[in-house]
Amino acid sequence: MTVETKEVVKLFGKQKALDTVSFSIKKGELVGFLGPNGAGKSTMMKIITGYLPQDSGEVYIHGNKISQANLDYKKEIGYLPEHNPLYTDLYVKEFLEITAGFYKLKNKKQRVAEMVELTGLGLEQHKKIRALSKGYRQRVGLAQALIHDPSILILDEPTSGLDPNQLEEIRGLIRDISKEKTVILSSHIMQEVEAICNRVIIINRGKIVADGGIAEVKSGSLNRNQLVIAEFSSSVKEEQIHSISGVKNVVSNDGFWEIESENSDDIRPAIFEFAVNNKLTLLTLQEKQQSLENVFHELTQV
Repeated sequence: MTVETKEVVKLFGKQKALDTVSFSIKKGELVGFLGPNGAGKSTMMKIITGYLPQDSGEVYIHGNKISQANLDYKKEIGYLPEHNPLYTDLYVKEFLEITAGFYKLKNKKQRVAEMVELTGLGLEQHKKIRALSKGYRQRVGLAQALIHDPSILILDEPTSGLDPNQLEEIRGLIRDISKEKTVILSSHIMQEVEAICNRVIIINRGKIVADGGIAEVKSGSLNRNQLVIAEFSSSVKEEQIHSISGVKNVVSNDGFWEIESENSDDIRPAIFEFAVNNKLTLLTLQEKQQSLENVFHELTQV
């Protein structure tokens, strides 16, 4: 695994910001870390990067346990914090050259040129950072996070406050970067994660409440009862559908039946069997997917 956490706990006074958080991320994944404000997203990211120590639990980077005694793992991580810290009196190119110097890169000027091209800063590289729009400042932040060529990129709210055009530009840039690197992206914006990521981890009050592919989480198969939409060729009574094994709840809507299972087990085979036994033709039988936003509200309002 590229990144792995095992039962990580973080306390701030009596408040438990992270409560036995465990997950693993494989090489090349683009993972959205989703949760409401104060859920523990930024805290977890700071622990992975080594900016903040955990109170208990373990974090591994490429299978090696991180510790303050050995900071070599930091070479593998690029980090863009939520509040992008930039020296606004410096020119873009100057700032990136200084950053490259921190990592003692031998090919400093070449690497800066590569980052300028990658992040689309060519026309802005001779401007002072204070003169840049927020979108271009985020590009500078990404360039400094990538300049030492880390294998893992951690982005905390990378698109916060951007206008729609800037938003799409940064999204595209993150997608391109993810082709070669493992990316963990935190956000409290569901649309953001859905647009960029192929996996989502939802955290609420310091605990992980969902972890899986976008489609899995939206379908509810990870943590909720299954919802199925069915349509039959002939009229069916509600009590007949209630008689199907594993059915918890039934709602009729213009000839369609929304059927909820008692648990996360797939009830479609039982519905198909019911149709066969009653000599009915199934015109529709599909799992209902909610929006990621609806799932998010359901999981984080508890």
